[in-house]
Amino acid sequence: MPARLPGDGHALGCRRPREGGTPMAVSKNYKKGSEIRGKLMGKAYADKMSATVYDDPMMKKFGDYAREAVFGMLWARPGLDLKTKALICVVSDTAQARWPELAIHLRFARNTGWTENELSEALMHMCGYVGLPAVREAMLTAKEVFAEMKHEAKGKKK
Repeated sequence: MPARLPGDGHALGCRRPREGGTPMAVSKNYKKGSEIRGKLMGKAYADKMSATVYDDPMMKKFGDYAREAVFGMLWARPGLDLKTKALICVVSDTAQARWPELAIHLRFARNTGWTENELSEALMHMCGYVGLPAVREAMLTAKEVFAEMKHEAKGKKK
């Protein structure tokens, strides 16, 4: 069952501004979600996404909801560490052929300690379960993400 939005139906954690545009209150889950999101994505990449993907009112609303509900509530749950949750997302994205999400979740997996070799082996293991075409696309996505992350790391060392 989908999460129900409290009050006037605005994104969780973001209260509708009063007349005159006063700032919105930010919930504990939103703050926790921002912290986890930054850890998973890496601060520079999270900032880049905020500036390029979530830079208009419609996508900001979506991003605010994701920070609170997905990162602040789901990713913050106890029972599994972030590293395990990241691998679950990689597997789920591959099985569902969600390539843009896979790129994001591969970054999460690398940032939580999975190596390129471990991730490629996890993807290879899926060949018998989701099929070669899906794994081929996942491997191509991983190749691009790993190259992008290496390029970003070189830029930080300068």
